[in-house]
Amino acid sequence: MIRVVLPTHLRTLAGVEGEISLDAQQRPTQRTLLDALEASYPTLRGTIRDHGTAKRRDFIRFFACGQDITLDSADDPLPDEVASGTEPFRVVAAMAGG
Repeated sequence: MIRVVLPTHLRTLAGVEGEISLDAQQRPTQRTLLDALEASYPTLRGTIRDHGTAKRRDFIRFFACGQDITLDSADDPLPDEVASGTEPFRVVAAMAGG
């Protein structure tokens, strides 16, 4: 199982509290994980990635094992610690302003 931590506004939208657990594939990637997340929680479609292009939305960041993996290829395998459920995959809503 892969553990996913969402920011509060996305947890509210998905109707969940705390972490989400998703079935792990043999070698999960950002793309397969986000596909599974959107399939399990359809209300999240279009909030993390654009509907048409499937590109990450601005101000959304991804972290694994304390590292920002936002700009890594969506098809790179996630770290073993995330794939095994030892560490969570974190979706973080960035803030901007001045």
